Amino acid sequence: MSKLFSQINIGQLTLDNRIVVPPMCQYSAVNGQATEWHLMHYGSLALSGAGLLIVEATGVVPEGRISYGDLGLWDDKTAFALKKVVDFIRLHSQIPLAIQLSHAGRKASTDLGWKPNRYIAPDNPNGWQTYAPSAEPLKAGGTIPKELSKNEIKAIIHQFAEAARRAVEIGFNAIELHGAHGYLIHQFLSPITNKREDEYGGSLENRIRFVLEVFDAVTLATPKGFPVCIRISATDWIENGWDLAQSIELARQLDERGCGYIHVSTGGLDGELQKLSALYPGYQLPFAEAIKKEVKMPVIGVGLITQSQQAENAIKESKADLIAVGRGMLYDTRWAWHAAAELGAKVVGVKQYIRCKPHEVKDLFNEINP
Repeated sequence: MSKLFSQINIGQLTLDNRIVVPPMCQYSAVNGQATEWHLMHYGSLALSGAGLLIVEATGVVPEGRISYGDLGLWDDKTAFALKKVVDFIRLHSQIPLAIQLSHAGRKASTDLGWKPNRYIAPDNPNGWQTYAPSAEPLKAGGTIPKELSKNEIKAIIHQFAEAARRAVEIGFNAIELHGAHGYLIHQFLSPITNKREDEYGGSLENRIRFVLEVFDAVTLATPKGFPVCIRISATDWIENGWDLAQSIELARQLDERGCGYIHVSTGGLDGELQKLSALYPGYQLPFAEAIKKEVKMPVIGVGLITQSQQAENAIKESKADLIAVGRGMLYDTRWAWHAAAELGAKVVGVKQYIRCKPHEVKDLFNEINP
């Protein structure tokens, strides 16, 4: 039996296998609204055979978007546009759908992901004033974010809850809070970016207050038992920054609150300061493994995992409960089908493709190309 293709529960949600399509920004929305690109992109990934599909970082407010091309879920217009994508997927697939709710903080107001010189000044077209826990620019000479007041913090918490309510209404099955990669929640967590002297800064207890309040507000805004989950960076890769020990404490507290899963990545707070160790397949799995030992909720591991056997071994060796495959899934949207063939497992196919049984096709190609 393949561990990768065994079922797992995220709260009351059952996944057919442990392959996750992680959130990957497409920079293709208009005024926060999903477009035909999202219909095609997510429609294709919905037929991938993965156990869970997570929609890209979606801003809870316009100024919370990473770029002007990001999805949003802050009003009826953005909700209606995204509902069309969900409804389109549901015509042909019952894959569980999660959405990553995000506020970019000081990493907002950027150009599209494939363009150079990405950060856009507030007074330029497609730019806006950024906000953060503290007025700490991302790099020397960069735009200085406005330090959030307590009232503004409360407002953002409410905006997360409202976006979550809309996500439930339009048909999503789970919510992932974006607490990784240097965005607002991560900025509150890290002492590198959080220099506050009130109850939201200083001690670990204070720095995790914002994310716990967001989690609680989102939980209250969603039905009982609805999976509210999180993605974190387990380390900044920066001396005296956010690290694994602090991540474990946060994970424990979220676990006690009934968090659906924790999706464990690393880095992203400040690319100029971080001292990242060598990149290799599964390089972030040790962080997922360490957190997994301390919590009951499922742990998603990620990090340059592109081969089916790598993913299978990670599950068998208890390094993670699920494996997110990002770049590999973009390269091969039938990655899960091919993994099933390699591991001798079954994957939910598509009736229109009934002639394409992964293991039979694999055997046929081997015969033609020995």
